[in-house]
Amino acid sequence: MTYSPDYSCDVLIIGSGAAGLSLALRLAADNHVTVLSKGPISEGSTFYAQGGIAAVFDETDSIESHIEDTLIAGAGICDREAVSFIAGNARRCVQWLIDNGVLFDKETRADGEQHYHLTREGGHSHRRILHSADATGREVETTLVGQALRHPNIRILERTNAVDLILSDKLGLPGPRRAVGAWIWNRNRETVETCRARTVVLATGGAAKVYQYTTNPDVASGDGIAMAWRAGCRVANLEFNQFHPTCLFHPEARNFLLTEALRGEGAWLTRPDGTRFMPDFDPRAELAPRDIVARAIDHEIKRLGVDCMYLDISHKPAEFIRAHFPMIVEKLLTLGFDLTTQPIPIVPAAHYTCGGVMVDHHGRTDIDALYAIGEVSYTGLHGANRMASNSLLECLVYGWSAAEDIAQRLPQLTAVESLPLWDESRVDDSDERVVIQHNWHELRLFMWDYVGIVRTTKRLQRALRRITMLQQEIDEYYAHFRISNNLLELRNLVQVAELIVRCALARKESRGLHFTLDYPEPLPTSGPTVLAPDNYMNR
Repeated sequence: MTYSPDYSCDVLIIGSGAAGLSLALRLAADNHVTVLSKGPISEGSTFYAQGGIAAVFDETDSIESHIEDTLIAGAGICDREAVSFIAGNARRCVQWLIDNGVLFDKETRADGEQHYHLTREGGHSHRRILHSADATGREVETTLVGQALRHPNIRILERTNAVDLILSDKLGLPGPRRAVGAWIWNRNRETVETCRARTVVLATGGAAKVYQYTTNPDVASGDGIAMAWRAGCRVANLEFNQFHPTCLFHPEARNFLLTEALRGEGAWLTRPDGTRFMPDFDPRAELAPRDIVARAIDHEIKRLGVDCMYLDISHKPAEFIRAHFPMIVEKLLTLGFDLTTQPIPIVPAAHYTCGGVMVDHHGRTDIDALYAIGEVSYTGLHGANRMASNSLLECLVYGWSAAEDIAQRLPQLTAVESLPLWDESRVDDSDERVVIQHNWHELRLFMWDYVGIVRTTKRLQRALRRITMLQQEIDEYYAHFRISNNLLELRNLVQVAELIVRCALARKESRGLHFTLDYPEPLPTSGPTVLAPDNYMNR
């Protein structure tokens, strides 16, 4: 049974971070764009990004240096062509942000001229990080949100989840299989509605919420990856989950991270007795790539049997610290810590999903008229480990390249007249929502214990058995009860957890963010781990 859709647009963008909103603003001059936001429009990983955006703005730096640094951090399995494409278009896309009102910090140099203040982070050989104090993401997101809210061709639906993609072959339409819209969960009215679109874009971010400890906001539940997989798209490199080395260790601020720029400006990592340990692990010390730093912290915590390590920048002048990290200083003071005078307790926490839905340079997926941009995607940029401040950059470059491609292709794509009716005739309201909460906590705990910073084959197999059982329970629950936000997110997280574990089991080596005690050395040659739905859907 079909009926007229609740919403109709040229481009449906699922996600409202830097990737989704930059794409929306680039397309809205000539197209009607609908943006779905699971929560308030600005709530997402972009808003909380502290460090900055990597781009070559200094005359002593070079695009080739940016490329080489990225390839080194990616531990040998980055796609060089993708890295060159992104680094080569970095400045033009950052300049687009500047032209649209984003304010990056400047400094007056010896020549008396104002220049952008560029900081340095782990893995970078030059200062190339543009930033807005220590709240770059907030500056970027706030600026883009302000423009999107004012644009007459952009409709923003807040508190709205995408449930699943609607594909042409499911409607019996001829021609190549393509995305024609999505079912969406309106949390304000608690109803499932439909949105018809000529093109659909996944910009949903990553899946770090699959772990018990994460720096990410609650919305990072792998929705786009799971939806794309269910629709038939390939995914890649999901074994590479980046753990940010320095998340604040405090019960009242479990997802507050301490930006890598602190180490870029000279902060030390220390044991409880105040001694530094990073020089024992890598000649780059605190400026080593994140996978090395996170493993070193994890090693020292376990070796000493303590709860945390410490980040200490108190040897720098207090005025310097307050000027460069005002938001962090203020936040820590509310929790009883003074960044200018004492070391701060830290632990690693899940931070970034380096793999995702496979796309080309335009963000195209395996399904026609379906794009994926930002953290949800696998472009080949990050390889086995993302280099600091390349994430917002990837969002901006693919927001631009996807917009160029979509604008060219839209005239050839026609909208369908009607969409299938969402059938709730056989479901009831659940009287046992505790099942969702229990499964939620169980999943995140065993993923942290078995699929964390250090892995073994036995742990991964144990995790996969638990995931299989949880999937059966959740599928049964999904079939019999009306949906809710928690059920949708849990369903997606369990799916992504399976993909993470299957990718990890397929990699018989340690490389970058994937470290297994059973295969502690890297293979002489390696490449991405690719999973195709056809091989797993009939498990």
